[in-house]
Amino acid sequence: MSATDRNPLILTLRMDAPGQAFFDRLRDRFFPPERNFLKAHLTLFHQLPNRPETRELLSGLFMEQFEMTVSSLRHLGAGVAYAIESAELHQLHRFCSLYFAADLIPQDRQRFRPHITIENKVSPEASRHLLTILNNTFAPFIVQAIGLDLWEYLGGPWQHRFGHNFKVCHDKLDMS
Repeated sequence: MSATDRNPLILTLRMDAPGQAFFDRLRDRFFPPERNFLKAHLTLFHQLPNRPETRELLSGLFMEQFEMTVSSLRHLGAGVAYAIESAELHQLHRFCSLYFAADLIPQDRQRFRPHITIENKVSPEASRHLLTILNNTFAPFIVQAIGLDLWEYLGGPWQHRFGHNFKVCHDKLDMS
């Protein structure tokens, strides 16, 4: 099978366990079960080339774990997502965008608006209702970005193909 015959790869950001668990609970509760093949995720790219160079670039990334602010809720028309803000996340996306520029599909060339979808493929009325409920108690919070995951798209479900952990930054101990 040639590289062009393979299924495309999806690049997602890996969150810390508490953040992942929080979004998974919401996704399990609000995402239509017949369409919910995946855990909660933050997609960096929807279609990267399925070739060794993709994994090589990602495994060579040397960056520290970083904080991301879950800043607001976003209405998607037929769903709801949590908006994410992080300068480091945007820098990572920009770097990968430049590297894969010739391979990016139109969806991945659009302005990067990072988010984690917890409801999708519902009526606009249902999504507006959930947005109102969640906004009543929402306050911004922090989640940690701890790595990257590369998935093969299988026409619905995804299969994990590669993971890369960011470096853990240990604060210096004050021994005074």
